[in-house]
Amino acid sequence: MKPKILIVDDDPSILLSLDFLLKKAGYEIFIARDGAEALDIIRREMPVCVVLDIMMPQVDGYEVCRQVKSDPLLATVKIVMLSAKSRETDIRQAMELGADHYITKPFATKKFLEEISQLLAD
Repeated sequence: MKPKILIVDDDPSILLSLDFLLKKAGYEIFIARDGAEALDIIRREMPVCVVLDIMMPQVDGYEVCRQVKSDPLLATVKIVMLSAKSRETDIRQAMELGADHYITKPFATKKFLEEISQLLAD
């Protein structure tokens, strides 16, 4: 069975490129365009990893991360923040909420895949 990854971003071009990249790498992909939709999919599909943008409508990435990591049934889900926010305070806030990794946009696809693979191997 393929590992499940949820991609959460309100940018259609990011969704499209990551969907293609991760499917090609052998993952089963789910897509959400905002935090509320993401929480529904996480609870229903139990992905091993969530690639999560921070700045989104309705529920932002910080709140999605907080809810996932504070729920004992979901706490093992790996959270990778993927954001244009690159200040140290943004990264620290994500890590304090339980994010497992932080990648800033723009990113190199090869390095992105390597980091996802390594995180899921840990």
